[in-house]
Amino acid sequence: MKFAIITHVIHGKQLGSYFGYEPYVREMNLWIKNVSEVLIVAPLHATPKTQIQDFYRHENITFVPVANFDISNIRNTLRSVLVMPRIVWTIFRAMNEADHIHLRCPGNIGLLGCLVQMLFPSKPKTAKYAGNWDPKANQPITYRLQKWILSNTFLTRNMKVLVYGEWENSSKNIKPFFTASYFEKDKADVKPRQLTGKISFLFAGTLSNGKQPLYAIQLVEKLHGKGYDVALKLYGEGSERPMLEQYISENNLQDCIFLEGNQNQETLKKAYIENHFVVLPSLSEGWPKVIAEGMFWGCLPIASKVSCVPNMLKHGDRGLLLDLKLTADVDKIEAVLRDENHYQDLVIKAMQWSRPFTMDAFENEIKLLLQK
Repeated sequence: MKFAIITHVIHGKQLGSYFGYEPYVREMNLWIKNVSEVLIVAPLHATPKTQIQDFYRHENITFVPVANFDISNIRNTLRSVLVMPRIVWTIFRAMNEADHIHLRCPGNIGLLGCLVQMLFPSKPKTAKYAGNWDPKANQPITYRLQKWILSNTFLTRNMKVLVYGEWENSSKNIKPFFTASYFEKDKADVKPRQLTGKISFLFAGTLSNGKQPLYAIQLVEKLHGKGYDVALKLYGEGSERPMLEQYISENNLQDCIFLEGNQNQETLKKAYIENHFVVLPSLSEGWPKVIAEGMFWGCLPIASKVSCVPNMLKHGDRGLLLDLKLTADVDKIEAVLRDENHYQDLVIKAMQWSRPFTMDAFENEIKLLLQK
């Protein structure tokens, strides 16, 4: 089977092998284990590999680079108009060659893929929509257009669309799905953390406005100001780092707030095991892996009510849901800090829910999709 991947993920090349963002590539390596040929259509940049990137693992990969584009302003839109015809033609040729078409959405390349796939109604296809599928979410028009095309069974035929969460009135080709990080063999007993001594929080993700790392800092800052012995470590890099550094300095938070930068999966796993809470006050998510990973290792999630997060946390039965109102959210956390039994109960429920979502289960589901 020749498996064509159409994606906006930026790739690199080193010693003849291609690499990309590690969580994405780790998932794709499970897909391509089941096929004989892989055809990747994606942007390719001449950048060195970082520790948050990984290599594809397959003997027969053909990579077809396309330009990366966006329509964020007039200049970029004009450039996009010039490069899009070539990208569309490249996607068409790849789909024409393929035995199975796989789209990664949402993204600009994915949007073009959604349009071109209409020309191949009889070919088996899958699409992974890694963003927020909530029909009520306030999203860019390009995201809404992709969701509309993918869920329209007249325009999009012979395709399974994998989305996070279960949503009412979904079309018959929409399949609730999940993402995993760990194998069955990775499971190990977790030592319960007691709410004594220093209470530790972690944030993992891009330091960007969308992820709201400053709000995570302010939550812990408020608790610190109330006399709690707390600390927060932030894992990740991004455009807001200088602003966060300034905020930490100006508010004398150097003893309880720590910017750890990008770290590999093993370092994050250790952090989940050692910390009490994982905080994600994000404005938009698909399936927030940092939350699922934290739950897997007994690190209780504190997260905003976006996408499928309320379902993941069972509306507060296995974690804390943020209202993004600082005083009210701090009060919620305080209530848990004052009740050891409630904290332990939430942690146990979180672990019990998350541990069935393994890479083994994920791989089995992928095999079933490719057999259909």
